[in-house]
Amino acid sequence: MAKVNAGLLESDNQVIRKAWEAGLSILKPTRKELEHGLALHRESLVFESYGFCPRAAVDGEALKAAIEAGATSAELQDLTENMTMTRQADDPLEEKEFKEAWEASGVTAIFQNAGVESQDPMQIIKRLARYTYITDKMRSFLLRATCAADIERAKAEGRHCLFMSANGVPLLQRWNNLEEELGYIKIFYQLGVRMMHLTYNRRNMIGDGCSEPGNAGLSDFGRAVVAEMNRVGVIVDVAHSGWRTSLEAAQVSSRPMVASHSGAAAVNHHIRCKPDEVIKAIADTGGYVGICCIPAFLGRSGDINAFLDHIDYIVKKFGPDHVAIGTDVAYVSRQTVAERKKVPPTRRERPRWEGFWPPGAQEYTYPDQETAATARQSLSWTNWPLFTVGMVQRGHSDETIRKILGGNVLRVVRAAEESR
Repeated sequence: MAKVNAGLLESDNQVIRKAWEAGLSILKPTRKELEHGLALHRESLVFESYGFCPRAAVDGEALKAAIEAGATSAELQDLTENMTMTRQADDPLEEKEFKEAWEASGVTAIFQNAGVESQDPMQIIKRLARYTYITDKMRSFLLRATCAADIERAKAEGRHCLFMSANGVPLLQRWNNLEEELGYIKIFYQLGVRMMHLTYNRRNMIGDGCSEPGNAGLSDFGRAVVAEMNRVGVIVDVAHSGWRTSLEAAQVSSRPMVASHSGAAAVNHHIRCKPDEVIKAIADTGGYVGICCIPAFLGRSGDINAFLDHIDYIVKKFGPDHVAIGTDVAYVSRQTVAERKKVPPTRRERPRWEGFWPPGAQEYTYPDQETAATARQSLSWTNWPLFTVGMVQRGHSDETIRKILGGNVLRVVRAAEESR
């Protein structure tokens, strides 16, 4: 089992160890900074504002058999996703590595992406079912949380938990009347979803996504959606929304709302980061911007220091109550490469809808391969303790760091609960 001990990460898992070493090589903390950061991380309730629990490897033989039996591309996609999201509950080797990664991270709770990038309720429900399955199967280790008290209890008991989010607002899309379209927000709240994206990159009936050049903002229907989410107790998330849509959502929301995994556009001008005007509007609701670990969004060095630059900027300009960490990255099983080698090639498919990004929006260029490897490894999900060490180095107080690590997310969750 991986563990943080006396400033060193002791693990037979080379992926975790290399990520740790990469982060240390960039941060270069003193022993005092390292020990204080690690101790603070262990003591703190760490609540990720948006992310993914560790992913399992596929069962290569089973996937091969499905291909040979003539499975369609949609079936193969569904089977692959199901394997990566649930095998840790059924396969002892995957379970061991799943727990190893969790323990190395020191994370208590994840606002878990548990809904496909869609507004179709039947599509959204699949990931929600899969994560419900693993929390049912792994109850002694992993809790499916539905309120702030669950997360606090998990921390006290040394367990971990998933807090469900959806990458879209579930809509019937029959457009008969307003009430009928909004009805599934409450249904998915009852299923455990506590946060929803208004848009995912592109335009929908709610508003414009961040990839739309028109930047048309929130629709009248979108305003009704925000009001219903406020009423039901679902947190409004504009991480993938356009700047005007994000601004207008904040202006009409009666509850704290968030950009769960984003960055500061003043630090790196990118469609997935938010300009100061939007960050201020989100802060004025009592919400936060979660800083992600995607190099293209972070800019500059594309490593852990670039990540910390975004945190520093928001703390200094908007205050420590309005920033969190939503890595948007996942630990991936070491068995993945070996299992994938068992799978025969399939015909090339067109990019999926969620991959419909503007050219270059997801690309980041490093000067050389060695720098790229170290930078990416420094942002690994299991390096959460080093995020804390980095904040200690930057001079943030323990109180501020605790807010960023999880206190701000927990506060916003409580505010949503109070709306009911």
